[in-house]
Amino acid sequence: MADNARAKRLADLIREVVAQKLQRGIKDPRLGTHVTITDTRVTGDLREATVFYTVYGDDEQRAEVAAGLESAKGILRSAVGAAAGVKFTPTLTFVADALPDNAKTIEDLLDRARSSDAQVREASAGASFAGDADPYKKPEDDDTDTDSAAADKDGDA
Repeated sequence: MADNARAKRLADLIREVVAQKLQRGIKDPRLGTHVTITDTRVTGDLREATVFYTVYGDDEQRAEVAAGLESAKGILRSAVGAAAGVKFTPTLTFVADALPDNAKTIEDLLDRARSSDAQVREASAGASFAGDADPYKKPEDDDTDTDSAAADKDGDA
């Protein structure tokens, strides 16, 4: 079992090598300049690496890039093995990163919350309080109520 620092260094190296090879070494037209390697994770035994990527484009381009990465997996693994110099070159698994989709979902939710807040603000702009502006009793109000009640008792007697 390798230590975490070694796995992290290997993951960083794999990310750099795969990104450089995709940019310069692979001549597959499906893997154009719209692919970004976002993260790489390596298992503790250094046998498997997961490479996360994002694609700038629509679903059709994402499917083409996934097929292109799958076909270039052997070349990329060879490049990683030559650069890493480890006894066993990790197998590469490519996973589309869901971070941009999650960020878009969060942005949409925030936009809905902002519009809802604006509607509430518009509705309450001309509104007034249902009762008094300050519905809470204050200590000085209690004193005046008891004084007037005492005065009423004295006046009645």
